[in-house]
Amino acid sequence: MSYKPSLLLLIALFGLAGCNRHSASSIGPAGNSTSPSSIPVGEIGSHLPEFEVKDLQGEEISSKDLRGKVVLVDIWATWCQPCRKEMPGYQKLLDHYGPRGFAVIGLKSNMMMDTEGPLRFAKEIGVRYPLVSASSELVAKFCELEGLPTTMIYDRQGVLRKKVIGFDYPESFELALKPLL
Repeated sequence: MSYKPSLLLLIALFGLAGCNRHSASSIGPAGNSTSPSSIPVGEIGSHLPEFEVKDLQGEEISSKDLRGKVVLVDIWATWCQPCRKEMPGYQKLLDHYGPRGFAVIGLKSNMMMDTEGPLRFAKEIGVRYPLVSASSELVAKFCELEGLPTTMIYDRQGVLRKKVIGFDYPESFELALKPLL
């Protein structure tokens, strides 16, 4: 019995559509044959987008400030319970690895109304890294948002090496960032 390739592709796509949380891990060394411009934004191997914004404290943050650093970008919301659980772990990673060139930035999704003030939220959970109230346009520069939290790790060259949609433990991100430092 032979199947047409399009039918097999359709079956594979339906199988993948049921995934709610997924993780993509590191790609190989920089000698990748795929050119960066052919990799969709937010996919492993894509580049940290150019941006300039003010964080919730009024401080300027830009992609230029992050060049040469390993960067964790977390897309979160005040109403997101998994975000509340993950974010203190990112602060601990920053406290430990920040001196080695690690940075964290939080992009607060505005897809739904906040359940509390974002600065109060951050203070309650002990987060001190820069948090940005991100427009849908800013979020779209990083990825097509499929769920919260969405966490991405970029290497020192600004290449996306790990992306997780949904909750994951800080230890998982630590394992991914250690070799990049």
